[in-house]
Amino acid sequence: MDHRIVGELRAIVGMHAVLTAAESLRTYETDGLNAYRTRPGVVVLPETTEQVQAIVQLCHRERIPFVARGSGTGLSGGAVPVADGVLIGLARMNRILDLDVANGRIVVQPGVINLDVSRRVAGTGLFYAPDPSSQQVCTIGGNVAENSGGAHCLKYGFTVNHVLGVKLVLPSGDLVTLGGATLQHPGYDLLGVVVGAEGTLGVVVEVTLRLVRLPEAIQMVMAAFATTDDAGAAVSAIIAEGILPAAIEMMDHFAIVATDDAVHAGYPRDAGALLLVELDGAPIEVAHEVEEVAAICRAHGASELRIAATAEERARFWKGRKAALPAMGRLSPGYYVQDGVVPRSALPTVLRRIAALSAEAGLRVANVFHAGDGNVHPLVLFDPAVPGETERATELAGQILLACIAAGGSITGEHGVGLDKKAYLPKMFTDADLDTMARLRCALDPASLSNPGKVFPTPRLCGERPGPYRPHPLVEAGLAELF
Repeated sequence: MDHRIVGELRAIVGMHAVLTAAESLRTYETDGLNAYRTRPGVVVLPETTEQVQAIVQLCHRERIPFVARGSGTGLSGGAVPVADGVLIGLARMNRILDLDVANGRIVVQPGVINLDVSRRVAGTGLFYAPDPSSQQVCTIGGNVAENSGGAHCLKYGFTVNHVLGVKLVLPSGDLVTLGGATLQHPGYDLLGVVVGAEGTLGVVVEVTLRLVRLPEAIQMVMAAFATTDDAGAAVSAIIAEGILPAAIEMMDHFAIVATDDAVHAGYPRDAGALLLVELDGAPIEVAHEVEEVAAICRAHGASELRIAATAEERARFWKGRKAALPAMGRLSPGYYVQDGVVPRSALPTVLRRIAALSAEAGLRVANVFHAGDGNVHPLVLFDPAVPGETERATELAGQILLACIAAGGSITGEHGVGLDKKAYLPKMFTDADLDTMARLRCALDPASLSNPGKVFPTPRLCGERPGPYRPHPLVEAGLAELF
């Protein structure tokens, strides 16, 4: 990075908030996926909105690409920096700015940890519903970028359903406010566009979140089945009965044993599949639904049923599910986390297809997923030291996405597109669809400076490619418009 630029950045945030040493930059070269690595030119750690504005204004003036990053727990390569670009680390912007219990809202900076929001409002009767498995370390800013979900998205929805407003630093450095303190706002839903845009439309520097009431009662049913087909049929039957659990999670045999070995959750280790069904609401309603869910599971061949007797036992069941990803690290030196969505009725078919693809590739796959909304998370295990295994794992993960699309699903439910899945976007969208998305991107960031190279599969007319802006040949020839 040019010394002049580094000097200007230090003037904005201070000497110790600009990192240039090679060992420091390596910390920021990847996100939670680890499959993609790029060392940034410089890392800047602002603490205020004004500092972020000044950084982005400098990047805009000098045509330097920039990437915003929270905790780096994303699983799509979305926070991977651009070579010779600026990495804006938002971890120091971690203050809770305002809490309005009466109106059920809280204002936070983007570096606030997801779980800390609910911890802050503990005792008020409120909580923040979106709960990714990484909620102890992931940031609200990252959740907004990826439109994160979590186990309870079945009933409570994704991040977009809980963001009332944001302050956004546009790629020009201008500060805009989208949304506000209420759910309803007239005009185009620009807030909905920013949530899930993966940082390609600017840097979110402040978020107003909606808080919801804690349920009066919470109960969990754990049901063991011989096969994932039986468990999947039970899931469909529960939803068809008109029951809306807070969460329905499923794990296959491989995942059950691996997580039980890791955290001793007390799962039935001989089960072919496991369902965790959490119900919440009024006590009389929950008690009735627990009976109904238990009956449905028995009718679909459940070999074992347990109802959590205490909050501690329920927490232990959840601990196992949320430890599924790290538990794979005990079994394999490398694993690839995939994320796709299928209709609930297609779960058995897709799981059989994943098993067949796993056998063909000669690689183990563990399945954990949000069964209630069909969001599958196959974990492909491989050894990077074995020649060809990394490539086979990548190919297998891609084939799983194609199977999801073939079943009427999507290439992502909550992990985003980033670098990892952008090649598969044309499998879901036409060129006209992609160009329409690109027109919006180009309207806000014509120089393609904000998280370039992510989401879109090929360079678009506004120069969607990593590095400084370079005009498209058709634009230079006067045959196309830069929009």
